[in-house]
Amino acid sequence: MFLILLSVALVGVSAGGEFYERHLTIMLFVAVTAIFIFPNPLLWATTIGAFALELYLVFQLRNPDIEAGSALAGTLFFASGIAATLVARRTATILAQKTFLLELRDQSRLADLTDANARLELLARTDALTGVANRRSIMETLQRFWGRGSAHQEGAAILMCDVDEFKRLNDNLGHAEGDRSLVKVAGIIQSCMRDESDYVARYGGEETALLPNPTSCVVPYVTLSIGVATIHQSAPLSETELQRQADAALYLAKKDGRNSVVIYCPKLDQAALGYGCNKRGGWCRV
Repeated sequence: MFLILLSVALVGVSAGGEFYERHLTIMLFVAVTAIFIFPNPLLWATTIGAFALELYLVFQLRNPDIEAGSALAGTLFFASGIAATLVARRTATILAQKTFLLELRDQSRLADLTDANARLELLARTDALTGVANRRSIMETLQRFWGRGSAHQEGAAILMCDVDEFKRLNDNLGHAEGDRSLVKVAGIIQSCMRDESDYVARYGGEETALLPNPTSCVVPYVTLSIGVATIHQSAPLSETELQRQADAALYLAKKDGRNSVVIYCPKLDQAALGYGCNKRGGWCRV
């Protein structure tokens, strides 16, 4: 940069006449432009401006066509312009840095907000006690599954599980033990999931292992009653109807003594499924 300024000044000096001062002015213009364009530190920008003013003053004092006072006055005039340029450059740099920091802060806040929203969404879909999905989550999953037609194309099954004599367990062993049982049951069921096509959620209070339940009328440990409903391509059902069938099967399992699995099977499917139905019709107990 220094060589460029010097060469422009020397061209004017060697040309002489009207080109003498004109090239010196162009040299100052080049210095001002360089201060703005190049991302130099403030010290270097100031050095460039000072060097240009020094060249201007030295060559103007050697100019036979002007007086020393005029050369000094011109130098002071251009010095004020270069000083204003340096101030403007510094101000622009500060504003750019502030803008950059504000953008970083906004990006950081946006990232924090996104993480917070993700955590809230996870909490909204997760049962706080057991850590598995909650009722809202399972309902949305069923709607998506049925919405894309997977239920009728691939088949599906719903198992409604209920902890037997759970109220007795809470009343006699305390709610802490009841909570521990629910957490353990949910963990065991979760560990039995085969792949991403299996999904477990806490649907209700104790509806979701051998844990002690000495007050149970069934056996002295925690047992489950399970109602099962299945869907096949030959018998399309809505997710609401399949849930109703599973819930009805669960009701029968608890009514007939608990600690059992009851499969809902319409009469027309008895032979195909290989299950014998009881006298109530439409139910299979295993």
